[in-house]
Amino acid sequence: MRVSVDLCLVPIGVGVSLSPYVAACQTVLQEAGLDHQLQANGTAVEGEWAEVFAAIERCHDAVHALGAPRIYTVLKVNTRTDRDQSLEEKVASVRARLA
Repeated sequence: MRVSVDLCLVPIGVGVSLSPYVAACQTVLQEAGLDHQLQANGTAVEGEWAEVFAAIERCHDAVHALGAPRIYTVLKVNTRTDRDQSLEEKVASVRARLA
């Protein structure tokens, strides 16, 4: 099943700069070959359900490996069975209405 996820992974107990941890998770997503878009407050990810959630687990592993003793993660999960629609197509649909 295809899924799109808004992922916000927040390491706790590591100070105020989170960019090294975000970069580690971005590397995991790239290595997994998943379509993703880095945003200011999270990352949009799309792919097959099992692959996306396996990558999220690896993001946790990578962030813990960098020394984060705790991680708080917020996920918004979207599945659709009537048709395939990429992250880009979803955004383009709204932008077309704004034009």
